[in-house]
Amino acid sequence: MPLCLRVSILRVFVSIDLPNLLAIASIYGIFAPMNNPKRYLITSALPYANGPKHIGHLAGAYLPADIYTRYLRAQKRDVVFVCGSDEHGAAITIQAMKENTTPKAIVDKYHALLESNMKDLGISFDIYHRTSSPIHHETAQEFFTKLNNNGDLIIKESEQYFDDTANTFLADRYIIGTCPICSSEGAYGDQCEKCGTSLSPEQLINPKSTLSGNPPSKKKTTHWYLPLDKHEEFLREWILENHKSDWKTNVLGQCKSWIDAGLQPRAVTRDLEWGVTIPSDVPGGAGKVLYVWFDAPIGYISATKQWALDNNKDWKPYWEDKDTKLVHFIGKDNIVFHCIIFPVMLKLHGNILPDNVPSNEFMNLEGDKMSTSRGWSIEMDDYINDFVKKENGGGMMVDALRYYLTAIAPETKDSEFTWKGFQDALNSELVSIFGNFVNRTFVLMHKLCNGKVPPLHQEIIDEADRKLLEDISNAKQVVEANIENYKYRDALFEVIDLARKGNKFMQDKEPWIVAKQIGEDGKPTVSAQKQIDNCLHLCLQLTANLSILINPFLPSTAEKLCYMMKVVNKMLDWENAGKSNLLSVGYSLRAPELLFRKMEDEEVSIQMEKLKAKSKKIMEANQPAANVSNEAVKVEKPIIQFDDFSKIDLKTGTIISAEKVEKADKLLKLEVDLGTEIRTIVSGIALHFNPENIIGQKVVVVTNLAPRKMKGIESNGMILMAENSDGKLEFISSHVNNGSSVS
Repeated sequence: MPLCLRVSILRVFVSIDLPNLLAIASIYGIFAPMNNPKRYLITSALPYANGPKHIGHLAGAYLPADIYTRYLRAQKRDVVFVCGSDEHGAAITIQAMKENTTPKAIVDKYHALLESNMKDLGISFDIYHRTSSPIHHETAQEFFTKLNNNGDLIIKESEQYFDDTANTFLADRYIIGTCPICSSEGAYGDQCEKCGTSLSPEQLINPKSTLSGNPPSKKKTTHWYLPLDKHEEFLREWILENHKSDWKTNVLGQCKSWIDAGLQPRAVTRDLEWGVTIPSDVPGGAGKVLYVWFDAPIGYISATKQWALDNNKDWKPYWEDKDTKLVHFIGKDNIVFHCIIFPVMLKLHGNILPDNVPSNEFMNLEGDKMSTSRGWSIEMDDYINDFVKKENGGGMMVDALRYYLTAIAPETKDSEFTWKGFQDALNSELVSIFGNFVNRTFVLMHKLCNGKVPPLHQEIIDEADRKLLEDISNAKQVVEANIENYKYRDALFEVIDLARKGNKFMQDKEPWIVAKQIGEDGKPTVSAQKQIDNCLHLCLQLTANLSILINPFLPSTAEKLCYMMKVVNKMLDWENAGKSNLLSVGYSLRAPELLFRKMEDEEVSIQMEKLKAKSKKIMEANQPAANVSNEAVKVEKPIIQFDDFSKIDLKTGTIISAEKVEKADKLLKLEVDLGTEIRTIVSGIALHFNPENIIGQKVVVVTNLAPRKMKGIESNGMILMAENSDGKLEFISSHVNNGSSVS
């Protein structure tokens, strides 16, 4: 159901009877049933400590978890929010090579940066731990040992990629090649960062080692494996039956796809030097470490242990008591690890299973996928330096970012950050709706009520007053239901809409006009003052409610509102939301302060230029290496037989139309006349040719290539191209009639 329609339906029901609304909403799946566990354990995916992280990461796994945790704390629930740096794996050692230093130096550097960035952006972890700590190594080794001793792991000999020049086995991240899904070059052996597909090294086209640049060989080695295939029945029942009504459809869909395809044993050890070593008493474990996907999620457990030690608590109930609600917040590239692999590990180890895994999709940036490696990203550290540290009210711009990322959160599908959209959200919503209402309320209270909370005169309460009181009460329940069900966009909309209703209420009441009804003493008449009192009393109570409801989303804003109202932060307890007597009559309040500032067009332009310049610099720096690598790959293509070549159907054609594919810088949609038919072909040549300049161009087409959808367009063929010595693409053309076979 579209958001706008759903909200409209909610509006109708809210005005009738909210309890009935919630019952009806549950029936139709708008809200899932709520429960009341004894305690909550909230986790966010451990970020790799191999470099700065961008705001897409923030929107995916950290901000949603923080909103949920702050809400639970306001509910006075027992909740622990854990995270930490993922400091093992090939990504760390690759970065160490790039910076000509050691893996230890890399993790120390970026762990500190990530911890600082998260804190600066208001992410309120109870602990931000690290997987290089002794307690984590001990925990991970114990986990492995228990599964191994129980016979839950198997040992297999297999052939794995090996770099003969570097004389080492290659972890997945040490292997790059062409993605078999999107044809992007530079895809890693475990994932393509362009399309987000999880891969294995064997799937890559023309793989090569990142250490030497040479194609790897295969060499036998022995490793421990987690036999996921033995747990398909458990996973199918637990995920697809038990959680089919409360997990997100995107999570269920990906899980179903993996299970239906048939699960395979997955290696839990690797031949590496950097990582959690296999316990020394395990035969055959010398020189092997735990695979990072196995090691990293155990970091949630070791972080909880460290938190418990630091706070004189018992960690076990959070991982062993079934009355604990475990919730993993992740991005969609982590679904398989947190919904399939880690739950199997937890079940075998005797731990509780996650109650929910509310994964988000990807957040794009200005028409393209966010990518640090391509320079097309907004790093958290850059935003902090540009907008937070340069302003006295740094919390204002922290909350501005939190607001926009929540408002466009990729909860069910990919979303897009644009600087213009950020500007509009800040100026048109936070400044003009939320901030404007609060400011007008405080200004008029000081001007017309001597800076004190005026009384509410019961005898003149009218229908508009009663409606606003009802809106305040209902907003709490709607926001609460949405947060409980991980629908933060809807919850935030409700808070802003309540401020919007406050603006309309004040505009309709016009206390500044009523104040012109002057008596003989030069002051507003008694009747006029009562009207003014009621209007501003209700607006102030609404402001107090806004501070509570906005607190999980914009904590700095809530704190500033508490300061202006001269109340302690205890008022932000969730039990106070929906009440209309939060501010006592006669209580003096401070002068208003601007909650937000407007963002100017010049700032948008500066950020756009900065983004383009950074991306260009990084792409140019990587270009020479890419050219050398491409040439090496071309030379190493395997020899094929004549029968292989004869399977390809090549025909000549003419391009009769060409246009850019929306939100795809490299793609052109072509219509090609093949004599007997016209084919639609999507070709990645947009950076080399203007669409209008290639109409009429003769081309050679592979016509029996399997159709493939690209950006929603089905491509039925491939245009053959050649690359000259300057790296420029040129058409392979023929002047024979369209449809002629090429042999």
